[in-house]
Amino acid sequence: MIDIEYLQKIRLVSKPFGQLIVGNIFLLPNYHLFAKVDIRIENIERIPRGENVIFAMNHTDRFNYWPFQYKMLKLKAYPFTTVWVKAKYYKNAFLAKGLDLCNLIPVPSLGYLIEEFYRKKFNRKMDRDLYRVVKDIIDGRLEAAGPQERAAVETLQALGDHFADFIRGYYEAVMEKVAELSRTALFEKNLNLIIFPEGTRSVKLGEGRTGLAQLALHTEKRIVPVACNNSEEVYTGSLPFAQSGRIIYRVGEPLSVYDQIKDYRIGEPFRIFSHESQQRYREQFEGVTRIVMASIEGMLDEKYRRGYAAT
Repeated sequence: MIDIEYLQKIRLVSKPFGQLIVGNIFLLPNYHLFAKVDIRIENIERIPRGENVIFAMNHTDRFNYWPFQYKMLKLKAYPFTTVWVKAKYYKNAFLAKGLDLCNLIPVPSLGYLIEEFYRKKFNRKMDRDLYRVVKDIIDGRLEAAGPQERAAVETLQALGDHFADFIRGYYEAVMEKVAELSRTALFEKNLNLIIFPEGTRSVKLGEGRTGLAQLALHTEKRIVPVACNNSEEVYTGSLPFAQSGRIIYRVGEPLSVYDQIKDYRIGEPFRIFSHESQQRYREQFEGVTRIVMASIEGMLDEKYRRGYAAT
């Protein structure tokens, strides 16, 4: 389970051994011997040097950040990266060890934590219908009324007194640790950070979530939008084996709180990812997210676009 204890044990490094192994032992022969993968990064000169940045990339498939990391590794002109990845991928202990060696940062969702605490309590997976109702009650979107709602309330009671309040507070504490690891990467370990603002995979650009914007406004690090095109045609399944093809990354103009997104700069300290901050600075978080998503969309081939408009 990705909890505070697990996150406290993560040790990010400036030169991750796992990325070197994956890049040179696995990706190199895959891209050049067993298949022919042409990786292009357009406008790469827009990536700032001499500072660490947050890459905002659309998420077309499970592995669409691998070719980008590989190309940057081979260029030897930019820092290594870390990536925000879903905590659910750490359920397999062997895979979790590999992800840790590759210098990644697991990001648990509130839903993930609910399911994991349920699994620990009842020693079984949570039914999806029950999960949805429990999650809605915890989010305050649903009142207890019908049979499903009563079952959800009974589940919450079985999980412990005031579980809803506990899990919301625990989620904020976990995300503060994620923020701490992200700050360590950007300020201490000379790492760039890749974040998928959609929060999930989608060939067509999805709705942006505000986590990236919160981190950027909190750290005041520049955001570099990156539009990934055609990776899903190279990585066609759930296995990490690329087929022959061309992947094109287009790099947008860096977004700075002192320039393009200065109207949304927060000139005071705030607790990142907290409910209070999300309520107080909602306009700023959503405003930056709109600009980031519009920048990504403007660089995507037509089949990936959704229709964002920055305001």
